[in-house]
Amino acid sequence: MIVSWDDSYTQDVIDLWNEEAVRDGYKELTRQSFDEIFLSNPYFDKKNTFVRLVSDQVQGFACGCTGDDLPLGDVAGYITCIVLAQPHQNDGNYGELLAALEQRFIHLGKKQADILFFNPMLLPWYIPDTPNHEHNNAPGVPVDSRLYAYLLAHGYQERAKQCAMYLNLAGFTLPQEIKAKEDKAGAQGYQVALFDPMKHAGVDHMLNGFNNVLWQKQIGQCVADGVPVVIAAYKGEPVGFAGPVIRQANGRGYFAGIGVLPDHEGHGLGSILFFKLCEAFHAIQTDYMSLYTGSTNPAIRIYEKAGFTTVKQFSVMRREFVS
Repeated sequence: MIVSWDDSYTQDVIDLWNEEAVRDGYKELTRQSFDEIFLSNPYFDKKNTFVRLVSDQVQGFACGCTGDDLPLGDVAGYITCIVLAQPHQNDGNYGELLAALEQRFIHLGKKQADILFFNPMLLPWYIPDTPNHEHNNAPGVPVDSRLYAYLLAHGYQERAKQCAMYLNLAGFTLPQEIKAKEDKAGAQGYQVALFDPMKHAGVDHMLNGFNNVLWQKQIGQCVADGVPVVIAAYKGEPVGFAGPVIRQANGRGYFAGIGVLPDHEGHGLGSILFFKLCEAFHAIQTDYMSLYTGSTNPAIRIYEKAGFTTVKQFSVMRREFVS
């Protein structure tokens, strides 16, 4: 039996998660973290959240979210997770929970279901073969999961693969090659350094040039609040960024993105920015960095040159509803 969410199911769902979702690498949940990720999230809706009961015992959990103010939110509902107890992991049970989410999305006027990194319910996961180093968000479905295989076989199209990449920052140093690139760019009028309000006027103008609402909001706020961001400037005018430079409590270097305005590409600024970001993290004793990027994104070469390796892959998926 599939029922809508009630808070009385909280501990049973946490127990289910800690038994099953952790098999796919997700971080275990506590009452506090479950509340932070789900119940207290402004996009949590009991009518978008379902539990599968067998003899009044919780054997499945599914959650999605909607919001017209989210990217694609006017047409898409986001699938956050579908978790089943191992003895119940079959196509019929996955299908029941998935159908409950999809019917709710259709009822709300959505035209598609998406599983992607814009989902505001962030699911942390452990980086394999590390001392519980973790990433703050899963940008899709783990490609080695049972759910991925089910969705692929039942109408969901894979739109992209996201590579989760990792670097232990112990002993990181700026390579001579990057120092040479920085010198060459400097001779052409470019400087790469931490944001300085006395030198770098026009960051908002630069961010607008990327047409990325998340960068505009997040990086713009960091600059306004005095949080360090690595800036590439041409004759004092910001033309690129990397960051912000935030060491999280778990030792991870938080990374929102990197960008260089099209008119200033071709000078090695992307590489310089990223390596200088790694250097800035190392300087504040950050233990490691993790990030994800599309498998076809040219920036993956920059990350690999810095020593990053792909440790896990996630699939960005979509199903369009038939009218």
